[in-house]
Amino acid sequence: MSLDKIEEAFYLYLEGIQLLQGALKTSFLDAYIETIENIIDGYQVRVVDGVPNEQSVDNLNDNYQKIKQISLNAEEKRKLSQLLLLKGMQSEPIQPNHQLTPDSIGFLFVFLIEQLYPNKSETYTILDLTAGMGNLLLTILTNLRLNDYQLKGIGVDNDETLLAICAANSQWIGEEVTLYHQDSLQDLLVDPCDVVFGDLPIGYYPMDDNAKQFITGVDSGHSFAHHLLLEQSMAYVKKNSFGLFLVPSNFLETDQSDQLKKWLSGEEIFLQGIIQLPTELFKNEATQKSILLLQRQGEKAKQVPQVLLAKLETLKDPKAVVAFFNEFKQWQKESGLI
Repeated sequence: MSLDKIEEAFYLYLEGIQLLQGALKTSFLDAYIETIENIIDGYQVRVVDGVPNEQSVDNLNDNYQKIKQISLNAEEKRKLSQLLLLKGMQSEPIQPNHQLTPDSIGFLFVFLIEQLYPNKSETYTILDLTAGMGNLLLTILTNLRLNDYQLKGIGVDNDETLLAICAANSQWIGEEVTLYHQDSLQDLLVDPCDVVFGDLPIGYYPMDDNAKQFITGVDSGHSFAHHLLLEQSMAYVKKNSFGLFLVPSNFLETDQSDQLKKWLSGEEIFLQGIIQLPTELFKNEATQKSILLLQRQGEKAKQVPQVLLAKLETLKDPKAVVAFFNEFKQWQKESGLI
């Protein structure tokens, strides 16, 4: 990947987005969505009731002709998208639960899925019930596809703008993704998938009556949304298959952990591993997260003799990352977890 090419593309796309944002008097995210849709639509500027005006259209057409000269593959487009969205968030901050999942974490998910699903002759359907802008979903799709996996993606989110970004990026990148705009904790029209994962939003779920239908729901007050989403996600993965989730590192130590422990120790799920992520990725100890590895019970699944408890000290040192990879592979071999 040429950094010079990505840099050139970044400034051209940013110029186009800002031109459109000014012409439409809209938000950065809405201008981003329309820019990508215009690119998909043959580099054509969409004009509705004379907006954008003729001068703006001319400026945008000049910009699009320059963009058209830059050839990007799927992963380059995804990385460019991430850079542009991060730039937009500097001027239009969004809530923490809507932030993009960092690539460093996404690549760890890719590695783990490769180890858990080594058979590349199958087509795997992957599911993210907290898709948001789709960066984690598309990181996994594009990078597994680079390694010759055949995949179909499904994403669910209740935020219309974030899902519109995910939809535009999926089409632009050329990934096969089905998206649903709905509350992920309601009944889903989704068949059981091969892999489920998510960067789970942290906080309380306001629909108390619905939450009480879950084992992880509490009897009074609001239930933790991330607990409910763990349970819901694992209900939509095939038996014997795996779920990978980004969760608070103290997930077993909260005032609602009893309900979560009850579900984890029940007859549906095996808790197979907890991977603590480096402190360098988070602002403080309270925001630290871990990757939770779950497996849905089935005739081929078993509780591993020794749950993986690993700690990644850093992602900046390649030797430390390779050491973790080797640790995981050894644990997987010893536990028979394939």
